[in-house]
Amino acid sequence: MTKKGVIDRFEGNFAVVEMDDGKILNICRTLLPSDAKEGDVIDIENYKIDKNETEKRKDEVKKIAENLFEE
Repeated sequence: MTKKGVIDRFEGNFAVVEMDDGKILNICRTLLPSDAKEGDVIDIENYKIDKNETEKRKDEVKKIAENLFEE
């Protein structure tokens, strides 16, 4: 099973990544793809963006937000 986390934010030369277990990692930006951005899901073993998982999580968050504002 691969370890994955979400880029929470960038601070200087580091990406602050929240792991699925809630732990926080600081990963040097140079290890990540140049197009990495906040909200991207990163495979920690190879530092690649998991585009499918990123889209899946964005869709889940969008659905939650939509349900919050329904009457």
